[in-house]
Amino acid sequence: MRRVISVVVVVAAFDARMARWVSAADPAPILITLWWDTEDYVLPASDDAALRVARWLSRQQIRATFKVVGEKARTLERRQRTDVIDALKQHEIGYHTNYHSVQPTPAMYLSSLGWDEGVAEFDRREKPGLDDVKRIFGQHPSCYGQPGSSWAPQSYGAMKKWSVSVYLDSGNHLNVEGQPFHYCGIVNFYSLKHTLRTNLGGPQDLKAAEQRFLAAREQLRREGGGVVSIYYHPCEFVHQQFWDGVNFAEGANPPLDRLKLPPAKTEAEIATAYETFESFIRFLQRFPDVRFVTASELGRIYQDRSQGRTFSRAELTRIAEQVGDSINYQQIGTCTVSAAETLLLLGRSLQSMLQKSEADGSVQLLMSPLGPTSPTVPQTASVSTPYHQFERTLADVLDYLDRHGRVPSAIWLGSVAIPPESFLATLARVYRQRVAGEAIGDEVAFRPVTVAARKYVADDDPRLWRWVIFPRSFRAPAMMELARAQAWTIKPAIRHDEELKR
Repeated sequence: MRRVISVVVVVAAFDARMARWVSAADPAPILITLWWDTEDYVLPASDDAALRVARWLSRQQIRATFKVVGEKARTLERRQRTDVIDALKQHEIGYHTNYHSVQPTPAMYLSSLGWDEGVAEFDRREKPGLDDVKRIFGQHPSCYGQPGSSWAPQSYGAMKKWSVSVYLDSGNHLNVEGQPFHYCGIVNFYSLKHTLRTNLGGPQDLKAAEQRFLAAREQLRREGGGVVSIYYHPCEFVHQQFWDGVNFAEGANPPLDRLKLPPAKTEAEIATAYETFESFIRFLQRFPDVRFVTASELGRIYQDRSQGRTFSRAELTRIAEQVGDSINYQQIGTCTVSAAETLLLLGRSLQSMLQKSEADGSVQLLMSPLGPTSPTVPQTASVSTPYHQFERTLADVLDYLDRHGRVPSAIWLGSVAIPPESFLATLARVYRQRVAGEAIGDEVAFRPVTVAARKYVADDDPRLWRWVIFPRSFRAPAMMELARAQAWTIKPAIRHDEELKR
């Protein structure tokens, strides 16, 4: 007999659990985000698997995040599985592309496109699935994560259009020291240091996972707390091989009405899988410092507090002092600023002081610019320009940022072009001189510098594209170079523990 859990009961239980967190606040909270890539629209048993895990988690008073594929949502609707839909509704719904493994997947169709065309193409292909997930589950998806390792930077532009503010997945394309971070104005829980799970084969798998969690918990407690990311697929509880590997491996693309069913597990194997998983979750619940959080809760806890914040001239001076020959993010108080935001903040502050001698130079940050979306011009030697040209170029750069919302790939000193990082380094130097009341001189020099934040973005390595669905020859060098250009937007995400009390 199918039983639907009341939304009111679940939400009330969740609110009571949040209240317990407030009364027993821990200085080093272990935030566990449990997420499910809900994708198999081939094997009917995967529907029952999603139903079972969703209902069991609700009974445990745990809200998970179910990232649903558009075709999976439509399949549940066609099969009239309102029981599954209602059970998943008790949790948080994320998005996991329209068709998941149908060729071409996102990284493939975006690999040769630039930023604007790529954002439009991702929106064209994937927005219909987002709309169907929203319609069928009655929730605006809280997060997005790519299928397999089919990651692409242009997806972030579409996410902004969709008002989806959290990227939740696992992969190697971006890694900011294994911690949560902001990229292209989106908070990312991706390539986290503590991404773990239990395999589903019984006591040995369970024991190994418990030991991994204990080690992660100990390290996080020493560091003052943090995030543990745990992920599953409902289908893996009932099949022996993933549904898409059976049908779409190495570039295959059969018609959707001819997809093969993956081989199923035996009843004994299925029972062991559920028992192993449920024992692992109960083990995690034993710890008083553990909090299970959804994608949207993580987004709130790690929200970007630089947006809308007014930075004083003293704070901006400290930012300028940290800009050297290696451009990167910076931290000011309880927020961080990216290299792109640094360019905007210092430029606006200096402009206001130049235009109004009485201006205090404070600036409110009202946008988070993208990085350059086309290759930047090279610079191999220092160049100089008259100071009056520097001021004219500064006004031009700020107008470009306002109109295009991104860092220019070439900054023009009259007829001479330099890369934006060179301009930012000189801007910071002129800013410091202006605040200190030092003479700037008639000429302003611009020397070659580097963007250190690029190190957080992977090179186009074959290991990035080992997902079984890709053709073996697939590579995406131009796309990964575009991704590295967006390193201008990278900055760590800071945890705000007071948000746990909301």
